[in-house]
Amino acid sequence: MESAIFWGAVAGAANLLGAILVLFVPFSQRFIAYVMALGTGALIGVVSFELLGKAMELGGLKEIALGFLGGAAIFTAFDAIVSRKGGRHRKRSGHGSEQPASSEEGTGLAIFIGTVMDAIPESAMIGLGIAQGGTLGVALITAIFLSNLPEGISSTTGLKKSGYATKKVISMWIAVLIASTLSSLVGFSVLDQASESAQAVISSFAAGAIIAMVASTMMPEAHEKGGPIVGLITAMGIFITLLLR
Repeated sequence: MESAIFWGAVAGAANLLGAILVLFVPFSQRFIAYVMALGTGALIGVVSFELLGKAMELGGLKEIALGFLGGAAIFTAFDAIVSRKGGRHRKRSGHGSEQPASSEEGTGLAIFIGTVMDAIPESAMIGLGIAQGGTLGVALITAIFLSNLPEGISSTTGLKKSGYATKKVISMWIAVLIASTLSSLVGFSVLDQASESAQAVISSFAAGAIIAMVASTMMPEAHEKGGPIVGLITAMGIFITLLLR
């Protein structure tokens, strides 16, 4: 349990680290896009090699389909709601075709809710992995860290351009860190008590939610800011995950 809490906090701290870095170091849009593409590939690799692979060992196609498609559908539904409120800007730094605007009512809150929503399946993977194998893979924590770091950078830049005070922005990321920690703990606690069939559904559910998240938020933003080269960088992220297994 202690491992789930610790590594969940580490995953959430990547967002906070990105926020702190961008307050002191100017990052180019292209660099942020490249890191985001690398994180996208790493997450896809972990989902494919770890979560779905483990689910196939524990359950059948029925459990995997229920979990994977259900996770993707539920995330998509919540993402649509949050996006209409302004949460679609959570990966954006304010220089793209859609810029966070301080006059948009509830945009800051929607960005925060959307970021927490992104963090939940990622951090739950940590708890799931520890409960299933007793140890945490290097590939898993690397993938989550690489995906959360550029999100902290992009979202913080966008929030600052929208008029949010530094203290308030940092407080939001601390809340995300707490949410990540609790999500990892819940993932560990729930799976630790579940049957093999239920474990397959839960693992697949997290996998589906993550794939829906990277496809709807990370990949479009990376391509818009980084150009066609992000396709190669994403492939590199998947390959790095394979090497780290």
